[in-house]
Amino acid sequence: MEDLEKLKYPIGHFNCPENISNEDIEKWIQVLDTLPERLSNLVNSFSEEQLNTPYRDGGWTVRQVIHHIADSHHHSYTRFKWALTENTPLIKVYEEKKWSELIDAKTAPISLSLSYLTALHAKLVYLLNRLTKDDIERSYIHPDGNVIVSVAENIGKYAWHSNHHFAHIKNLADRKGW
Repeated sequence: MEDLEKLKYPIGHFNCPENISNEDIEKWIQVLDTLPERLSNLVNSFSEEQLNTPYRDGGWTVRQVIHHIADSHHHSYTRFKWALTENTPLIKVYEEKKWSELIDAKTAPISLSLSYLTALHAKLVYLLNRLTKDDIERSYIHPDGNVIVSVAENIGKYAWHSNHHFAHIKNLADRKGW
């Protein structure tokens, strides 16, 4: 049996560089730009049975992961907007595990979230590519520990999040020979 930690975190945990470079930001934005197409290409031929397969024992199904990415990146987009328009706002968290148990996450066609991700990421990438140095340094407060998160760090977190969940699905497909 594969190591549970490797199944949960196939690309490791997010580690933000202490000094985020312009190259880091460009690389992260590229990940965000390509995720919708990469994800669609990976899952578009999956059967209903494959979409309803957990990526690991006790984990979400492929369908739930796809809907989670859309939900999570929706929240991230809002966090970017809050950070850019308010003075270090305290954001609201959401109960991602409970959201993944809702009927839409468990049964809705993945095309809904794939289409949404395409539009959302197009808007997000458009915004991120036009931020100034001052914009990149703006931040929000995450209520879990009252951690201050900069716009630059949030770009990295969501690039990591994109690759993290893509790897869940890709590794499952590779293990199953799909």
